[in-house]
Amino acid sequence: MFRLLSISLLFFSPHILAGNLNEEIHHLQKQWAVANYQTDTDKTEKAFEQLTQNAEAIINSFPDKAEPLIWKAIIVSSDAGKNGGLGALGKVKQARKLLLDAEKINAAALNGSIYTSLGSLYYQVPGWPIAYGDNDKAEKYLKKALTINPQGIDPNYFYGDYLFEEGKYEQAISYFNKALNAKPRPTRPLADKGRRAEIIEKIQKAKSFL
Repeated sequence: MFRLLSISLLFFSPHILAGNLNEEIHHLQKQWAVANYQTDTDKTEKAFEQLTQNAEAIINSFPDKAEPLIWKAIIVSSDAGKNGGLGALGKVKQARKLLLDAEKINAAALNGSIYTSLGSLYYQVPGWPIAYGDNDKAEKYLKKALTINPQGIDPNYFYGDYLFEEGKYEQAISYFNKALNAKPRPTRPLADKGRRAEIIEKIQKAKSFL
């Protein structure tokens, strides 16, 4: 059905807190890449379950930050896509709520990842009456993500994938190529490697329909 130690804060400056949050988010990103691209299929459900718990702990530590909400949304939606099952619908609904909550805090967090993730959800989940899938909303969010991060690997990949699903294969290939040529992210080599493999596969599929 679906195709993502408690210490008093009074002793720390905002700069140090931001640094700690960045470290936690980078760790989540690395864990997600391992779960998504390097974990055996029969072990992914447990891996994403642990990742979800880790993300929730960071949310509790930084309740006024958008980044942990975004990453929990990415994790639970990835879990739904990888593992499906009866809980998948609840997970994608939870992912959307997390992203909308994050938008209220900081719409530009993580270079437009809120809109990339919302757009990908809207075109990949079923429409009414099963779920909330909506291609018009998907395109709106994905284009918004591209205005924030026009050269990024993820917004270009997901907009290309949306176009692919719409049968617009030449346009899709254009965005896939742009994603493939995106500047590497130094802190996310495994995620970039996995995404590029997906892009190459999608380009080959799109060319087969031309």
